[in-house]
Amino acid sequence: MSFSFPIRVYWEDTDAGGIVFYANYLKFMERARTEWLRSCGISQQALKQETGGMFVVTDTQLKYLQPARLDDLLTVSAEIIEKGRASIKIKQEITLSPAKNLREVLSNQESATLICQGTICIAWVDAGTLKPGRIPKDILEVLN
Repeated sequence: MSFSFPIRVYWEDTDAGGIVFYANYLKFMERARTEWLRSCGISQQALKQETGGMFVVTDTQLKYLQPARLDDLLTVSAEIIEKGRASIKIKQEITLSPAKNLREVLSNQESATLICQGTICIAWVDAGTLKPGRIPKDILEVLN
């Protein structure tokens, strides 16, 4: 299952040099993962309230290939590459789109330029104690 989410770069995303601050790529990836879960019918807030558990990031590995700048249109993808009972590894990529507006972003992916790629590992924990646990079976089934 692959998911893509469009994002525009705003002033708040850039540093003094006018390029996207390196840590903001992680924020863009977080937004895409959250929207991906929503597209699967999973609200993280409801998940926490109903199950007492939540996903936390346990590992990140990123490679920056070229910068994004103010007003750029980006697409952030998320795709499961490994799934276990307690954790999930997700491949994420950020591409720079040649599109002129957000409506065109996802339809112009074949001419997009890869600017950042990485893997993010998320693990299931008890929301109160933060102790590791098993991802609920119904959540794993939805993420197939």
